[in-house]
Amino acid sequence: MVDTYSSSAFYRGRFAPSPTGPLHFGSLVTAVGSYLDAKSHNGEWLVRIEDLDPPREVPGAARDILVLLEKLGMEWDGEVVYQSQRYDLYRAALARLKKQALVYPCFCSRKEVAALSITGIDGPIYPGTCRNAQGEGQNGKSQKRSAVRVKTERRSIALTDRVQGFLSQCIGQDIGDFVLHRADGLFAYQLAVVVDDADQWMTHVVRGADLFDSTPRQIFLQQLLGYPLPAYMHLPLVTNRRGEKLSKQTFAAPVSQFNVLSQLVAALRFLGQNPPQALLDSNLETFWRWAVQHWQTDRIPLSGAPVGFFIK
Repeated sequence: MVDTYSSSAFYRGRFAPSPTGPLHFGSLVTAVGSYLDAKSHNGEWLVRIEDLDPPREVPGAARDILVLLEKLGMEWDGEVVYQSQRYDLYRAALARLKKQALVYPCFCSRKEVAALSITGIDGPIYPGTCRNAQGEGQNGKSQKRSAVRVKTERRSIALTDRVQGFLSQCIGQDIGDFVLHRADGLFAYQLAVVVDDADQWMTHVVRGADLFDSTPRQIFLQQLLGYPLPAYMHLPLVTNRRGEKLSKQTFAAPVSQFNVLSQLVAALRFLGQNPPQALLDSNLETFWRWAVQHWQTDRIPLSGAPVGFFIK
């Protein structure tokens, strides 16, 4: 039986942005929600920069994110952790799985996977082409570059999210053997986030609902690696007026470093809280004191409204 933190009195949470651009309102909602949940439990709130994918990073974005958090009055505990400095931990975890014969090399290209797969809840479901191969590609030709996939099972992984409720997923059927180490040498998010959360003793994970469907995969890896399971809470997504998730790709406006109180109050309202109008004329210390004291997770909606309803 894998240990769980669900009954632990100690709380440690985190905010883990990717430095692919400035924080937008959706990122702000996640930061505020994770911060308030930690502080309302007298817990610790850490910041981790998830810089796993250098080609997608924007120079200076990590620094700008930290500066903005400070301007918002959000104080983190301990040192900021960067995933780009933690590759040894990921290699060690992958080596443990290899020793147990739970992973295998995959030589299939994305084009080949797409052609041979059916579409699942998160893209193509890998058909297992290389699962029984011995260092060769599907055409019988030895290839130098390969990804590493984990062997999934046809059993259900279930969780009860603190906001989204119950989710059950059969990893082998709904996802297939997924990548832990890419052919270009980069570690996949699913492995890195599991290793980091365990290494940092995260008891609670508060993040956006776009990652809700990823959670069973992470629980599966936690079980394989013998890690304790944190409690999960997935906050509603912020969208634009076309219903698209706010992101760099959808040209989301960055959070302004000026008039931060109005943006913080808007984030609270998006999360179903009921901040008084007077907070807009207060200061950051007053805002955070009120927000921590009045944080109610049972008021958080399952889904949100477009950003325009909160930021005018």
